[in-house]
Amino acid sequence: MQANELGQITSILFLHPETPLKNRQTPLEQSLCAAVAHWLDGTPAPALPFAPCGTRFQQDVWQLIREIPRGRTAYYGELAARLDSSARAVGQACGDNPFPLFTPCHRVLGKHGNGGFAHAESGWLMQTKLWLLQHEGA
Repeated sequence: MQANELGQITSILFLHPETPLKNRQTPLEQSLCAAVAHWLDGTPAPALPFAPCGTRFQQDVWQLIREIPRGRTAYYGELAARLDSSARAVGQACGDNPFPLFTPCHRVLGKHGNGGFAHAESGWLMQTKLWLLQHEGA
């Protein structure tokens, strides 16, 4: 997690599985950990202070992503059609998503495959996407 001087979360990053764990120290880090635990349990999480960011288009894509119910998926092309855009542009916005899990871009798939995750098309990030989808029952 990265935060600004206003105490707002500016990004959440998935770290490689072999990254050493660190104790949660600040109240904001503790809040994020609690929200992730709620997300994993499928229970409503308390609101987190996310810093506003992104272009108008990215914000529109991220809003559509947040509307995808847990356990369901959508295609890049479906979201693109709703925004009168292209699947590639939607995919780019998904990859630029600063708040994964809470803007669940892992729920967006390619028409002929899983798509990408955090600008990755293979490796541990894609394994993370597949695990998240399986965890949600999608």
